[in-house]
Amino acid sequence: MKSRLNLTIEEGLLKSIKTYAEKQHTSVSDLVEKYFKNVLRPVKKESFMNMVENLGPHDIDAKANLKEMYYQDKKHGN
Repeated sequence: MKSRLNLTIEEGLLKSIKTYAEKQHTSVSDLVEKYFKNVLRPVKKESFMNMVENLGPHDIDAKANLKEMYYQDKKHGN
């Protein structure tokens, strides 16, 4: 079920919105509804493994002491 909503919008902006909606073959109501649905949509969290897989190649030796490298970087301001 749909309900009515009254909005107060600056006249010039409303004209631009109506023009945009017309060019998109939609209505201002549909634009507003889609906007609110987008705002309220929960953010999909990416899994840690997906983030790791998306990292790309590296040139770190597999036998490197990562903890030591980290502290050396911190020591040198990196």
